[in-house]
Amino acid sequence: MAEMSQRLRARLARDFPAPSSAPELIRLVEVASDSERVQAAIVLAARGDLGMIRHGVALAAEDWRDVLVNGGLENEDWPAVLDRELGPDG
Repeated sequence: MAEMSQRLRARLARDFPAPSSAPELIRLVEVASDSERVQAAIVLAARGDLGMIRHGVALAAEDWRDVLVNGGLENEDWPAVLDRELGPDG
């Protein structure tokens, strides 16, 4: 299990502002994948919808490539998309 990046944690907190929801969502997404790209795709595809986070986590267990498509991170420009959506890495 890879720890979620700070920039993705910040995005998740913006998309899911309810008090105390972030720690549980972070745990769910971290368990789904060790890749920031896949984790970010789950969060981006959810667009603030808790049910979609759960769907993304379940889908990642079946085929992580489908998660990338749903989150808009399937193409070669995915690093630029991540920077645009989450801010620069580092």
